[in-house]
Amino acid sequence: MPNRLINETSPYLLQHANNPVEWFPWGDEAFQQARERDVPILLSVGYSSCHWCHVMERESFENEKIAALMNEKYVSIKVDREERPDVDSIYMTAVQAMSGHGGWPMTVFMTPAGEPFYGGTYFPPEDRGGMPSFPRVLQAISDEYANNKSEIARVTSQLVGRLKQMSATVRSLDPLTDGIFDQAFAAIAGQFDDQHGGLGLQPKFPQPMTYEFLLRYYVRTGNSDALEMVETTLDKMARGGIYDQLGGGFHRYSTDTFWLVPHFEKMLYDNALLVKLYLHAHQVTGDQSYRTVVEETLEYIKREMTSLEGGFYSAQDADSEGVEGKFFIWRPEQIVKLLGDERGNVVNHHYGVTNVGNFEGRTILHVPHSVQETAAHFGLSENETQEIIDESRTVLLTERANRIAPMRDDKALTVWNGLMLRAYAEAGAVLNRPDYVAVAQKSAAFLLSELRDGNRVLRTFKDGQAKLKGYLDDYACLIDGLIALHEADLNPTWLKEADDLAQSMIDLFWDPETSQFFDTGSDHESLIVRPRDQSDNAVPSGISMAAEVLLKLSVITDNRDYQTKAVDSLRSAREMMAQFPTGAGQWLTALDFYLSTPKEIVIVGDPQSDATLELAGAVFATFNPNHVLVATDPQNPQNVQYPLIADRPMLNGLSTAYVCENYVCNLPVTSTENLAKQLIN
Repeated sequence: MPNRLINETSPYLLQHANNPVEWFPWGDEAFQQARERDVPILLSVGYSSCHWCHVMERESFENEKIAALMNEKYVSIKVDREERPDVDSIYMTAVQAMSGHGGWPMTVFMTPAGEPFYGGTYFPPEDRGGMPSFPRVLQAISDEYANNKSEIARVTSQLVGRLKQMSATVRSLDPLTDGIFDQAFAAIAGQFDDQHGGLGLQPKFPQPMTYEFLLRYYVRTGNSDALEMVETTLDKMARGGIYDQLGGGFHRYSTDTFWLVPHFEKMLYDNALLVKLYLHAHQVTGDQSYRTVVEETLEYIKREMTSLEGGFYSAQDADSEGVEGKFFIWRPEQIVKLLGDERGNVVNHHYGVTNVGNFEGRTILHVPHSVQETAAHFGLSENETQEIIDESRTVLLTERANRIAPMRDDKALTVWNGLMLRAYAEAGAVLNRPDYVAVAQKSAAFLLSELRDGNRVLRTFKDGQAKLKGYLDDYACLIDGLIALHEADLNPTWLKEADDLAQSMIDLFWDPETSQFFDTGSDHESLIVRPRDQSDNAVPSGISMAAEVLLKLSVITDNRDYQTKAVDSLRSAREMMAQFPTGAGQWLTALDFYLSTPKEIVIVGDPQSDATLELAGAVFATFNPNHVLVATDPQNPQNVQYPLIADRPMLNGLSTAYVCENYVCNLPVTSTENLAKQLIN
């Protein structure tokens, strides 16, 4: 018989809806039951593509005896961390404080008031490898709660006090200077793997925001080591198993130091951030292989991760048929059977497919031999070899599509959709791909129509239903995507929406008493602490992204309050940027914008005309991250007259560009050549 999760929309919660555990979703009903029964709450947090979450479900939550123990001794709450990052953040911090480590599945034991007193991650069904069995933990915690409430009260009081201290930060009085970049670069360089790229040994995560900073550091300082670190990492990743060589897109992380064996889940946010990184690397270096990665990844997203409404799905699982990676691996004879001996041997050599394999007797496709090396090995021309590989990829991808695919988490999260909205919009502008801009336009229309309740942005959408009040990162990433889309299609609507959302973001998330942003809005439910997650982790911190978009909008609108709040936020992260830069990549890019003199670019003309679009295209011909671009059409003036666009006529009736700094402008130009000269001066 289904439990209460059957009425939820989260794919992760629905996975547990038929467990014998009497799961509750997070809400008042669960806490009320715990108070009435005077039993502790067991909080289990995970997400749909989490491998070990599936393992713990199979071993424990589907086990009738373990479920009966949970039902007797606890009120059990199941939470999707992607829908409720506030709950995840608070209790993950608590688990890390108690145990010294964290991860998912996360298992937290707490009082009926929501105060944590014990926690961990995965627990096995029986004692194993030094870990106590889950039933033993369940019984021991239940006994402790029943017999030693005074000690539990002492522990929870101390822990909640510590959580409140950790959520409060102090603005640094030290100046924000270029020296922070030098400190950050030195710290990153000290962790860099010169041979294989990436930071540390294993596992290796892509960490795209760190490399975004390194690209900016190279542009700012000319330090060639910074660029070499980026290129080495991007080259190794693109040739490794972490990249889906057939279908495009990146898996979550590499379990080894070589980027060969990934954890096979694919996350929307990883691919959005990596598209942006490879796109920027292409702008800096002109390397066409980076453009190929961008285009293949965006094609994958369009093909497999985009809804009919225009929203982007959240993730694809690592497992299929209960086996991690099964969907993606090959044997050499499978490929030869599909392609024939001659072509099959070429493809097997190029992608390193052998009888021994590199993953449980089969092979994860990677590129140990370049096209040039493969051509030389078989005595073919490079063009012949490339043609064989390109045609064979289509055949293999078609064949792979007949396999049982990993489960897809088909909810759309505003925050991750905002990241992918920017990726499509910016790629469309840089690569002159109107089809990408069209995807971004449809995405923006979907987000603004379906994921708002009045003026309130919502968090999640699935099966026609949007719900949960949006968090700071939902607002900030959506604003960022809308700004990028305005730059791509020159439609003033997107910029107006971004400005309106920024005002709402400040009203909801800025706390005037502490002069800082919080992750939850003032209209959010009361939790044991008001969360404020400052670190850039797998996705940008809501605060760091809010700081960057407010800095951009302050230049466009001349709203000094935007800049003040952004700078206050930057000051709160000063020490983290200098000392722990791998957790502050987005912060460092925001600081780079603040410490630069941004180019203020105004394009005046019909946004549909070729001449206007060509001027806009010139802005993206090179990597110039510290700019704002505002477009206006004299025949259809905007409702809001931003200072940047006031008194900007067309020159001789032609589409015209103005390049300014601190609102002081160069002479207007009408040709892309003259505009390019002004942009590099």
